[in-house]
Amino acid sequence: MQIINSTIPAQNLSRFQVRRSSFKYQVSPLNPSAAKVSYFRSATAAVDGTRRHLANLDKLLKKTDTPAKVEPEPVFKDPNKGSVMPIKGKGLLEGLNLARIWPEMRAAEDMSPRNLNRLQRLLSKTVEYSPRNALGRRWREYHGCNDWSGLLDPLDENLRREVVRYGEFVQSAYHSFHSNPAMSLNEAPLPRHVALPDKSYKVTKSLYATSSVGLPGWVDEVAPDLGWMTQRSSWMGYVAVCDDRREIARMGRRDIVIALRGTATCLEWAENVRAQLTNIPTDTDSSDPKVECGFLSLYKTAGAHVKSLSESVVEEIRRLMEIYKGETLSISVTGHSLGAALALLVADEISVCSPTVPPVAVFSFGGPRVGNTAFANRITSRNVKVLRIVNSQDLITQVPPVTYSHVGTELRVETKMSPYLKPNADVACCHDLEAYLHLVDGFLSSKCPFRANAKRSLVRLVHDQRGNMKKLYMRKVKDLSLNPELQMLGCLPSPS
Repeated sequence: MQIINSTIPAQNLSRFQVRRSSFKYQVSPLNPSAAKVSYFRSATAAVDGTRRHLANLDKLLKKTDTPAKVEPEPVFKDPNKGSVMPIKGKGLLEGLNLARIWPEMRAAEDMSPRNLNRLQRLLSKTVEYSPRNALGRRWREYHGCNDWSGLLDPLDENLRREVVRYGEFVQSAYHSFHSNPAMSLNEAPLPRHVALPDKSYKVTKSLYATSSVGLPGWVDEVAPDLGWMTQRSSWMGYVAVCDDRREIARMGRRDIVIALRGTATCLEWAENVRAQLTNIPTDTDSSDPKVECGFLSLYKTAGAHVKSLSESVVEEIRRLMEIYKGETLSISVTGHSLGAALALLVADEISVCSPTVPPVAVFSFGGPRVGNTAFANRITSRNVKVLRIVNSQDLITQVPPVTYSHVGTELRVETKMSPYLKPNADVACCHDLEAYLHLVDGFLSSKCPFRANAKRSLVRLVHDQRGNMKKLYMRKVKDLSLNPELQMLGCLPSPS
């Protein structure tokens, strides 16, 4: 995303200061042995888990402090000429230290009655969304038939709402898992209830992922209450299908959703760091497509009492295609982090699981690279459409290394563009799914990155990322006598 402006936006002034983001994490409060786990605590555990996994990644990359370097002269790109031009007057800006005094300069404007009313509205309401207009005959465009050409900059309001909706499907997968993460070692899992954000859909299948590696037995003896962290098989997500005639008419087709959560257990993390490329099974492709070993392991390994993710999802898609034979269908695969990586493997396989497979599109949030260039080309050749939502400050989207290739079309957002989040928010915040949805809901265009009439509630964002919210707004949250935690408990559906 380019900022088309010859001046320096206020939210980018911090680029003149070298800052190092850091974050703290806490031990997850989840207790799988408890009779009931509150929805509030499960959401907190998901955030804490993300912080812990990102801390491990930071250590894995072995970052070391380096001497300060002389910053190159800032530049901007002229969109008409494609040339790069220096920004004059850098020394003057540094001398004024505007990054330090800017908060005081903007305080009066930010806390104007109009902005205070907007803040109170965003903190008070939790069900207000951008319009859900009828997609009609254009549904294939919103599903990516033209790679979302002309819909991303500026961001089409219908596409914005659809992207946020698919992200909320992933949030449901996170919440359902953390409400009951443990699985029995001796019997097949029981059917799981998932509180879907869109009541016009119904869950038809639970999906499980299994690691091919294990941890020593003494780990469970040392920490018996965290046995779910070391179980080889875990609930990963679900398949759901639209079952409401009015919603089917609005969307222009019956939609099948496959939603996959991100990393949550120790063994999933262990698979994440198995970054060597390995051949993906193929019968006809001679281009040598390869994917990350750990991702493929989680996708193809079967558990003691559950089928592999690969087998389960293909079996369910074929079953639903037979049930709704003759109807106009679409398949939307969505995931965050690890789930975004697995979503590509799912889409790659189901796109050829039948001669009459409906259009397949992937909506991924904060996804890492998954395979080599040959794998990316194979995804494209199979007519799988991929929309990658990427935060420029998200570390996960930059790994594994450059021997891997990203796939699909990119919608780029930035934490720095949010009027509520700190521009130097820590890496956990930059990877957080709710932060992603907040940024997508606010994004307008590269010329105006955050819209003033953003609809998405700030309640969950304030709860999950309190330390990364600008202090000015956190003070106002307190002054407005709003209690985000109580609203969080009151506005969300109860877990199973």
